[in-house]
Amino acid sequence: MSPNSIRVWDPLVRIGHWLLVVAFVVAYVTEGDPLTIHVWAGYTVAAVVVVRVVWGFVGPRRARFSDFLYAPATAVRYLRDLVLRRAPRYLGHSPAGGLMVVALLVCLAATTITGMMTLADSANAGPLAPWFGNQAVVEQRATAEAAGQRFRYRSPYKEPHEMLANLTLLLVILHIGGVALASFAHHENLPRAMVTGMKRAE
Repeated sequence: MSPNSIRVWDPLVRIGHWLLVVAFVVAYVTEGDPLTIHVWAGYTVAAVVVVRVVWGFVGPRRARFSDFLYAPATAVRYLRDLVLRRAPRYLGHSPAGGLMVVALLVCLAATTITGMMTLADSANAGPLAPWFGNQAVVEQRATAEAAGQRFRYRSPYKEPHEMLANLTLLLVILHIGGVALASFAHHENLPRAMVTGMKRAE
């Protein structure tokens, strides 16, 4: 450990971050085909989101929402100053970074919930099947397949699920751009910090 470095991100934050990256990419790329991989990638995203939200209240200082939640106006001012290369450096999440964390968690949660609603409605499966299951669709599919026919059914929850997934992807792209800009402006490798947990102390 360098004498000029300090540990900022704990293992749970770092592992959760990269698990979300991998699971979201897998879920987005598979788009339900094969369904098993898509579903389990979605479950992984949902589980990590739940753990991260809990950790945001009980985890160490830099992991807590109270450490990086600012008013939206503060985040906008930070972004403006970042572009002008005069934004102050934050040891934890910046105001814009904190806002992005919350936005991503909300969108990921909404994406996985609508995904589970879609699974329940179209296959009568998953944890939301008791509330959104559609046995009639399952029976119609079985009847069609028994007759050698192709069964087509598009759940009403699928379009919101896809829209939320695309919105999340847009946020991810903006997040990557913001990280790159902040890394350049503050002369530090933020992606590496999310791997090692260490950042420059001053």
